[in-house]
Amino acid sequence: MLASVILLWFFVFSLLLLFKCRRPKNFPPGPWALPILGNLHHINLKNPIKSFEQLRRTYGNVYSLFIGFQPAVILNGVQAMKEAMVTKATDFAGRPKDLFINEVGQKKGVILVDYGPVWKEHRRFALMTLRNFGLGKQSMEERILGEIQYIMTTLENNNGKTFWPRVMFHNAASNIICQILFNTRYNYDDKLINVIIHCFVENSKIINGPWSLVYDSFPVVRKLPLPFRKALKNVETCKKIIKDLVKEHKVTRIPGKPRDLIDCYLDEMDKRCDGDSSFSEEQLFIYLIDLHFAGTDTTSNTLLTAFLYLMTYPHVQERCQQEIDRVLAGKEQASFDDRGNMPYVQAVLHEALRLSNTVPLSVFHSTTKDTNLMGYSIPKGTLIIQNMYSVLNEEGQWKFPNEFHPENFLNEQGEFVKPEAFMPFSAGPRMCLGEGLARMELFLVMVTLLRKFKFIWPEDGGKPDYTPVYGVTQTPKPYRMKVQLRTTP
Repeated sequence: MLASVILLWFFVFSLLLLFKCRRPKNFPPGPWALPILGNLHHINLKNPIKSFEQLRRTYGNVYSLFIGFQPAVILNGVQAMKEAMVTKATDFAGRPKDLFINEVGQKKGVILVDYGPVWKEHRRFALMTLRNFGLGKQSMEERILGEIQYIMTTLENNNGKTFWPRVMFHNAASNIICQILFNTRYNYDDKLINVIIHCFVENSKIINGPWSLVYDSFPVVRKLPLPFRKALKNVETCKKIIKDLVKEHKVTRIPGKPRDLIDCYLDEMDKRCDGDSSFSEEQLFIYLIDLHFAGTDTTSNTLLTAFLYLMTYPHVQERCQQEIDRVLAGKEQASFDDRGNMPYVQAVLHEALRLSNTVPLSVFHSTTKDTNLMGYSIPKGTLIIQNMYSVLNEEGQWKFPNEFHPENFLNEQGEFVKPEAFMPFSAGPRMCLGEGLARMELFLVMVTLLRKFKFIWPEDGGKPDYTPVYGVTQTPKPYRMKVQLRTTP
């Protein structure tokens, strides 16, 4: 009798679990989901993009999966991406509320905050501050070119040698954003900045790794001492460093005369001294971490990708240098305005951005209300995942979708063109707010370095491996480069 009751309850429980994993009416199709696990068995946890591409071939450009009990819609291809992120932008501008990445971001800052007044105020503030501190103006160029001199010194010290470029590019990108955030630059061997960058790199892998999916799928494990807790410790490490910087600023700042973003934020807090303000020190700590991470990892990983291809496609590097020499003849240094006269360099840089696909699943969105997409019904609060690989490598959108070819961005006349499928910074109101800064950095760094140095794949470097290491931000596998001073300017 007892055995029969247990079997009955097990049967009822299984039916309830299966019912929880049923798709709503007119919801995008997808594979059958298992109780509790959802569709985790359909996903390669080390690199879900491969799984997403396989499922896309079966179910089309808009399909659904269950992460545990939570339904998620996967967007693929430029048509679906534009309809969701541009045409119906506000419908898809939310952020999911109960994922590991929210726990890491502590539901503050500007990247992971849900769509609403707090996000709008802080995004507007970030854009205004970046603009006031010279984004798109000569002062920002000067900061970038100033940091490039430290890269040049590192390269000159390694003339004729081979070395690992990762730390150099990461620290350079970090220093450029640090000057905006903290009015400070750090030596490349500085312990503090290397601790922050180490935390960023580690969290990038954890957040889009298998333990993050375990956290998202099984709420019962969230308090257990499992490997995902390392990411939470890393955030606290960064917060402690940021708190000390803010504390120093509070002592040394002169209200109304800001030196950097911290001063601007503290000034804004003074103006909004009422209790309803969304500006607070706790918000500031995560806000700074958000901007520092976004301004460091994506840029440095794109540079690493660009120079990997420049070394292994020497004819491309040589053609870039010929164009640079011609345009900059008689000029002391490059300017961002020179990009209009360098179509081939622009094409190479954009091709590196396309293939690096540094944020492969963008940042997860959610729907802010019941809506429709490509004929399907999407309820409010549905998790939305953008498969950026599907857009940046879409057949029919690119001449050479799966190969390194600068011609993807050149027309028959050799003029630079940008296809509509080029959206490495996502699209719509929540697209990367640091896009302008990233473009300026990438162009000035690449042009300045190629003007003076030749970059060579080391003879003992083995066969180049272009397969990226998957994470919140993808990065090339570690490689060494050989550098030589050019004989002609």
